[in-house]
This record gives sequence, structure tokens and C-alpha cells, in this order.
Amino acid sequence: MKRKFKFYFHNKEKIPPKNISKKGGFIVACNHQFYWDPPIVASFITGKFSFMAKAELFDKKKPFFTWLIRRCGAFPVTRGSDSEKAIHEALDTIKKGRIFVIFPEGTRSKDGVIGRGKSGVAMIAAMANAPILPVCLMYGLDGNKKRVDYAIGDMIPAEELAIANEDRRELKRISERVMGAIKELQTQIHESINQ
Repeated sequence: MKRKFKFYFHNKEKIPPKNISKKGGFIVACNHQFYWDPPIVASFITGKFSFMAKAELFDKKKPFFTWLIRRCGAFPVTRGSDSEKAIHEALDTIKKGRIFVIFPEGTRSKDGVIGRGKSGVAMIAAMANAPILPVCLMYGLDGNKKRVDYAIGDMIPAEELAIANEDRRELKRISERVMGAIKELQTQIHESINQ
């Protein structure tokens, strides 16, 4: 990735240690605004990554791009289709000690407002018995389009994400817990800039 951005870190001390994924994979949950969010997230956390990407990005007419995103750990997901295969692939990557990056909103925000999280993040975390690291990315907050604010939160322990079954209320509770952590990071970024 060409370094065309100027990064401002918040809570840099919360970057997980280099050997954490050797003890088992974990999940990075981040808000989503641009196509380059996955490589930016992966640029500052050490480990092998995996993430879901919409099937349209795996276009045979763009072999280099398809090769590149696969090389970065991406696997295709078809929107509106059975998500069971994608969930099992995510679980496999976590079991192998990879860092699974997910954007819980399920789509990009065009205005930077963090939306509601879908239940996939909760289901994957509970089934994998894996902790979640909340991350927030914000772009151009001071009017500089090249500025990226990158905030890392406290790891949410797997014990706080456990559910007995796929109860919708429990999935919603966990999704809200994750999105609440990301929104807190967004608030920290805004407060830091406005000081």
C-alpha cells in the first residue's frame, strides 16, 4: 500500500504484543469507510490476517487485484447467500491463530457515522471463543483528506462474548457491546482533536 496518509494514533500502547496470535487467534472489529480500511488496520498490528470481502472484488478480469487480496488473507462472501460457509471459514482462520478482521456494520459508511452492528461478529466471537480488539478509523477530521486517526481499544475478553446458544437477544447484546466500544473510540478521537 502506498503511504499517502498521515497517521495519528490514539492508545498506541494497546497494540497487542507480537506473539499474542501464537496463543490463538483473535478478532479485530472496526468501523468501515473505505476500501483501504483492511490494509490500514493490518499495517499496525503484527500477525497473519484474514478477512471477508464481497465476492465482486474477486473479479477474473482483475487477476492481479484478486491475487493480492487473497494473498492478504481475504476470502469471498456473496451478499444475501447462506452465510454459514463464510462463518466456518472465519472460524477456521481464528483456530489457526490468525487475526480475523471484520467490519460489523456489513457495509461502508459514506458519512463517517458508525452504524448498527450485524450479528455476525457476535456469532463468530462466541463460536470461536475468541476475544475482540475494537479499532476505530476516522478520515480527514481536521479538513486534511490525508489525515487518518487510528484508535485501539481494550481487548474484550472471550468470556464476555460467550453465549449458550444462538439466542437473538444475546447476539444483539454482544453486537451492541462491540459497536459501543468502537463508538467510544470515535468519541476519544473527536475529543483529542478538539482539545
